[in-house]
Amino acid sequence: MRLGIIGLPGSGKSTVFDALTQSAAGGAHRGEDRIGTIRVPDDRVDVLSRMYQPRKTIFAQVEYFLPGKTGQETKKDPGLWTPVRDCDALIQVVRNFRSYGMEAPTPGPDLAAIEAEMILADLVVVEKRLERLELDRKRGKPGDPEELSLLSRCRERLEAEMPLRGAPDLAQAPQLRGFAFVSAKPVLVLFNNEDDDDTLPENAGGGDAREEAMVIRGKLEQELAQMDEDEAREFLEEFEIKASAMDRVITRSYALLGLISFFTVGEDEVRAWTIRSNTAAVDAAEAIHSDIKKGFIRAEVLAYDDLMAAGTYAEARKRGTVRLEGKTYPVQDGDIIHFRFNV
Repeated sequence: MRLGIIGLPGSGKSTVFDALTQSAAGGAHRGEDRIGTIRVPDDRVDVLSRMYQPRKTIFAQVEYFLPGKTGQETKKDPGLWTPVRDCDALIQVVRNFRSYGMEAPTPGPDLAAIEAEMILADLVVVEKRLERLELDRKRGKPGDPEELSLLSRCRERLEAEMPLRGAPDLAQAPQLRGFAFVSAKPVLVLFNNEDDDDTLPENAGGGDAREEAMVIRGKLEQELAQMDEDEAREFLEEFEIKASAMDRVITRSYALLGLISFFTVGEDEVRAWTIRSNTAAVDAAEAIHSDIKKGFIRAEVLAYDDLMAAGTYAEARKRGTVRLEGKTYPVQDGDIIHFRFNV
């Protein structure tokens, strides 16, 4: 899972990146792309690792990407949104703190400004493609009528200043996937608040079903990310923070994208795999290796809770909670799967 961090200049994007990735303060990286990969916390992986004592334990991972420049720096160049087009979702940082030499925060207008830039960037892409299709038509190349219809609908929506994420049939259309529209991506809005303020501003936005909002106290969380475990525990208690920004954002990001985890276990490795909810077993197999999907026979499935209730895999088998599933079985969060395949 790759999450791109965007926001207006001065919103605290670098501070938030440092907090989420537990990186050192990034002043030296100004203007440079930054990538931070962290493991997704999951108590179930820890339990399975203690149970199987594998040679390797591998957690699911999430990658945060902070581009050196995006469309916010040069509104006339929509191409500057290109770095985040391959991200699965976007984290929009919105300033809601006061700072010396800066005007009072205006989170509502700031939120709208970035939305408008994303819509404009996508509209430019759509119009260029429609112009090309019209040119091809005049040359006797009819093109794909379904693509033309979808792009025309995208243009209507974008010209009405509405993001594509609000129309799932457009945002998720396979024919449009290659365009990687930025306004089609799920958005998690992070209001970057003062140290002593943990409340959402009024009119926090996020009326769209694929857009959510939450508060982060960026400076506070940045300090927390640099502490050792004991210091961090005391810090969390002092400021009444129930979980670090890293844990909270990952949890909300997973929910926003509709992601779940399944596990493979054994003496060699205990590993968490990330897939979308309702993924068929044969497609989940591909997350491990394309050959497993190609030669898929059956999936041997045991729910994590059933394993915990039984105590051992052998006992779960005796209880009949280990079952064989076919290609179309929708994998559930927490499933422990052994794929049977032949290539």
